[in-house]
Amino acid sequence: MKKLTAIFLSLILCATCFTALAEDKPTIGIIQLMEHVALSAAREGFIQALNDNGYVDGENIVIDYQNGQGESSNLSTIAERFVGENVDLVLAIATPAALQIASKTETIPILGTAITDYVEARLVESNEKPGYNISGTSDMNPIADQIALLQELVPEAQTVGVLYTSSEPNSVLQAKIAREAIEALGMAYTEVTVTGTNDVQQAVQRIVGQCDAIYIPTDNTFASSMAMVYGVTAESKTPVICGEEGMCSVGGLATLGISYYDLGYQTGVMAIDVLNGADISQMPVQFATGFEYYFNQTVADEIGFEIPEKYQPYAVEMAAE
Repeated sequence: MKKLTAIFLSLILCATCFTALAEDKPTIGIIQLMEHVALSAAREGFIQALNDNGYVDGENIVIDYQNGQGESSNLSTIAERFVGENVDLVLAIATPAALQIASKTETIPILGTAITDYVEARLVESNEKPGYNISGTSDMNPIADQIALLQELVPEAQTVGVLYTSSEPNSVLQAKIAREAIEALGMAYTEVTVTGTNDVQQAVQRIVGQCDAIYIPTDNTFASSMAMVYGVTAESKTPVICGEEGMCSVGGLATLGISYYDLGYQTGVMAIDVLNGADISQMPVQFATGFEYYFNQTVADEIGFEIPEKYQPYAVEMAAE
């Protein structure tokens, strides 16, 4: 009897030790606004940075990835669960995701990515010293350079149409910067805004009759709806310059933008510092350091646009669906 009792107690002890070891693994909650190329690339880059530095999901960390499917209510539920489970770190991908989790905890460290302006979104006190439990990486693009590229590619353009989501603060900010750049180059500015994906097709149909070329910033609604944009602009033969590569790869003509994978990787390196005890409130918001050209050869052929020879090395055929 004593032997059986000893074995039973040993089993309980082993189970307790196993549970304790599992609980010792830091948990990283990932809250992503929606599924589209750029946001997913940022997530993949983040995880790869962790892997490259010895932090592997299921081995010495736990990654809990949740997608809000573009719905605020979903993001709220995910954020509440992460707070209830007291995860060790949260990666918030896109501004709405960051705002939801930041509104529910002042103690859990939050790293953001695919966020254009942390100060404008009121997530930090300043980029240099965030002051709160959040920092991360910005996806601010070289908007003036992108507009200059548009003028170079479409020198006859007199009016540039800008499409963006009126409820996305980062998109509003980028549209303002784009307007200044467009007018500084002597072109006229016109815009059509949307409130959600249901408005996209009608918005594009409306703007193609008002402009010679279109600019779309890094806007989540349009990033997830580029197939609809392409369907209209391919027919109207309207060149579309986008804020980032992922949007171009599924329907835009060209961009000079950041790599979201690299941006996510940069955020992953920051996460390692946080896991090692760094004070996130004192970690400056970081910015992308390099930009890349990207041209969609399929779109160029469709609209009858000849990609200049110097940009040919950046031309890529659009993958078939």
